[in-house]
Amino acid sequence: MDIKTLITVDPDILGGQPVFAGTRVPVESLFDHLEAGVALDEFLDDFPTVAKAQAVALLEMANRLVTAKNIDQLYAAAA
Repeated sequence: MDIKTLITVDPDILGGQPVFAGTRVPVESLFDHLEAGVALDEFLDDFPTVAKAQAVALLEMANRLVTAKNIDQLYAAAA
């Protein structure tokens, strides 16, 4: 899934906070829930406008980013 079809950043939606496309659910909410030990299915129950495919695609994308061989470049860009 392409990041532009997965995530929307629009200043008119939650002040430009990245949200799942087609929703007003911040991407950060998924990571906050997982960090708190909430299962993915429970997150999806809490935010029914987010499709399971969207959440899984986002997690797969995050996994690819943080496990990439050029992770040093990502760290440098984020710093």
